[in-house]
Amino acid sequence: MKRFIIKLALSVLAFTTIMPMIPGIDFHGNLGAAALLSILFGLMLWGVEVVVGAIAAIWTVTTFGMALLWLIPLWITGFWIMPAVALMLTANLMPQYFTINGFLPAAEAGFVMLVIGLLTGGKPGKKKD
Repeated sequence: MKRFIIKLALSVLAFTTIMPMIPGIDFHGNLGAAALLSILFGLMLWGVEVVVGAIAAIWTVTTFGMALLWLIPLWITGFWIMPAVALMLTANLMPQYFTINGFLPAAEAGFVMLVIGLLTGGKPGKKKD
């Protein structure tokens, strides 16, 4: 629960202060709207990860593993693309509070959200409470 609150607070901070500094991203709201956007972003990111995982699994099975030759380099070089797509979906669902003009600003903001996720994520080998 503590990790969730810290992650939510950092995401709200990102939506209110960091992301509006990126050209092409606008935030129109208060802290409540930012908290709602943070929760919606988390749900969108979960959905994007499920869809990407399913597509990758199906593609890997149907090509007898040969797709991994493409999937692993794509994952290594573009792992912040999933948060960017989730941010674009969030902006499309809540345009009265958050707008993104183009994919490049979304990719930059996705990298910000990726760093927040890495900072608040679990540590390898450590038991969760």
